[in-house]
Amino acid sequence: MYRQLVSKQAFLVALFGSLLVIPFFANDYDLYIANFILIYIILAQGLNLLIGFAGQLAFANAAMFGIGAYGTGLLMKHFGCPFWLAAPSGIAIAMGAGTLLALPALRLSGIYLALTTLAFAQFTLWLMMNWTPVTFGAGGFVPPPIDFSPLPLTQPVAMYFLSWIAALALFFVAKNAMESPIGRAFTAIRDHEIAAQSLGIDLYRYKTMAFAMSGFFAGTAGVLYTGVLGFVGPESFDLLQMVIHKAALVLGGIGSIMGAVLGGVALGVILEIVKEIKFSIEIAFGTLLLVFILFQPNGLVVFLKQWLPGWNEKLHYTSRKTNNKNGPKSVEKHENTKSSLKSSE
Repeated sequence: MYRQLVSKQAFLVALFGSLLVIPFFANDYDLYIANFILIYIILAQGLNLLIGFAGQLAFANAAMFGIGAYGTGLLMKHFGCPFWLAAPSGIAIAMGAGTLLALPALRLSGIYLALTTLAFAQFTLWLMMNWTPVTFGAGGFVPPPIDFSPLPLTQPVAMYFLSWIAALALFFVAKNAMESPIGRAFTAIRDHEIAAQSLGIDLYRYKTMAFAMSGFFAGTAGVLYTGVLGFVGPESFDLLQMVIHKAALVLGGIGSIMGAVLGGVALGVILEIVKEIKFSIEIAFGTLLLVFILFQPNGLVVFLKQWLPGWNEKLHYTSRKTNNKNGPKSVEKHENTKSSLKSSE
């Protein structure tokens, strides 16, 4: 009976409320893990906007994450910028990189867009490792410590509260965006790009917006990563990290704002368990991805809808295309696109 009273809002209050009180009883290591869970939540939200809602199959999330981290850390290291000035600059650089990635997305889609963005990610990683005078090479670097002196808090606790505020704020940014005409335009482009364009959606505008928003989220996560870890190196932004970030989206549920939150939490917990039992991360996540794709492709968020009848989030699952381009499903998607646009006017 009590399950029917548990709404999405109550679940969110319980989840973020429990994360808020962690610093009051956790040790520094537990706080470190919780900090990374918040960072993974932000990363998953940005990926979800781009892939789950806008339907752009891009593989540059780790690169934009790294650009945010490197942009912030290098400004602090080379120019002595305070964190509070370097952080927005790092986010802006990552957002700019995401905006540039929208250019190939106007002409490419599917596997071709994926390969193009993957090439960008690998080129970015190469720069991080080989542009030694600027990036300090494969060994990475230690940025100056962040000054939290006005606050009566230690740096780990202060960074945790900063991460918590960022994760909560960006959750509502994503939620409000997807409930607005922007979100309806994203899903229309994802479901049927040609139909969306024929109904008046500006593909250039909304694809650019999707990549820029994803870059903003990834850049914010990179800024927080720099402050939490106190070290920036290229190994944190390689191909494996890109796969792990995608895994968070698959685990939580693609096309669900709450699914991205669940995926970020699940990713942080699973990484810690794998580390404790000294198991291969590649094998662990490869197995998890196979299991979820085969048996639960819509992620953990589906269980919430089953267990909690009060849950009222509309899930925007990715469309499954058929070989018959003019078949009933294609017509149905066209009609859904048309109705979503009418509701946004």
